[in-house]
Amino acid sequence: MIPQKYEFFVFTFLMSLCMSFFMSGVITFINIGLVEGFAGLWIEAFIKAFVVAYPTIMIVVPQVRRVVKLVVRQG
Repeated sequence: MIPQKYEFFVFTFLMSLCMSFFMSGVITFINIGLVEGFAGLWIEAFIKAFVVAYPTIMIVVPQVRRVVKLVVRQG
């Protein structure tokens, strides 16, 4: 198991992996449809999206947590 001190990195990695995988598939499908070679184009888009998504989520998550604490009532 991974030590708890790495929880943030594991969370951001898995979140960016999932989101970039699904979103790249949806956007690729919307843009070109279900064409021959779709899977290869999707994987190419996924890799590019993940490279952007991982550092972005590492920056955005702490900011979003702060905003959530401001707008969510305690108790």
